[in-house]
Amino acid sequence: MNAQTQEPRSRKQIAIWFLYTLFFLPICEFCNFLVLLTTLFQFALLPITLKHSEPVRSFANRVISYEYRIWRYFSLNSSQRPFPFAEFPPEVEPPEAEVSFP
Repeated sequence: MNAQTQEPRSRKQIAIWFLYTLFFLPICEFCNFLVLLTTLFQFALLPITLKHSEPVRSFANRVISYEYRIWRYFSLNSSQRPFPFAEFPPEVEPPEAEVSFP
């Protein structure tokens, strides 16, 4: 087993981390709302056009990737602060080429 060589965090660093977490909490909730909104829009659009909107689909995937980075920061799995304190993250994984309905 590898020994960790990191210095222990101070209480001040933990408090600052917690404040950033509180800052990102409403942003994360807004992202949840955006994903829900884009999902409802896609399902309203599907019966009319019989196909999805690629820009909306791409936007939703980017928002989900951003939210993923926020959750990694919340859960102490990443020490990199999410956007706007870092670059906007790239997509975690690209959308499927074609979505099929079984």
